[in-house]
Amino acid sequence: MFDIVLYQPEIPPNTGNILRLAANSGCRLNLVKPLGFSITEAAVRRAGMDYAELAEVVVHENWTDCLSTLAGRRIFALSTRGRIRHDSVAYQPGDVFLFGPETSGLPEAVLAEIPSAQRLRLPMVPGNRSINLSNTVAILVFEAWRQNDFAGGA
Repeated sequence: MFDIVLYQPEIPPNTGNILRLAANSGCRLNLVKPLGFSITEAAVRRAGMDYAELAEVVVHENWTDCLSTLAGRRIFALSTRGRIRHDSVAYQPGDVFLFGPETSGLPEAVLAEIPSAQRLRLPMVPGNRSINLSNTVAILVFEAWRQNDFAGGA
């Protein structure tokens, strides 16, 4: 239904948790290299081991390859620098959700490729840095899925 894109993820347990979320929500998980770990790393396997075979995972060599694969689809970037609240968008099947590395977020050059109306943020208490990546992905995926009446879910 939706695609999740992790741009150069760094922390294996986050990716494992997101893999599990993708399997349980019917999303495809896209990983953009370079990755900060091996996909076979124990922490990724441990977090998503009983769901790995249920999720579709695509590994892209770079951002350009990922964009080419997802051409023609709406891409929403999640960033603390986004100006649009995540719950103010009407999501559609086929939408793509882009997230940056845990320690730095999306690079400005990548974020600049996304229209400003598609740069989203989650509300949070002022002065805090960010919400954990796997939590952020879960919040957005479930909001988009809720808006689509949890299509494909039981």
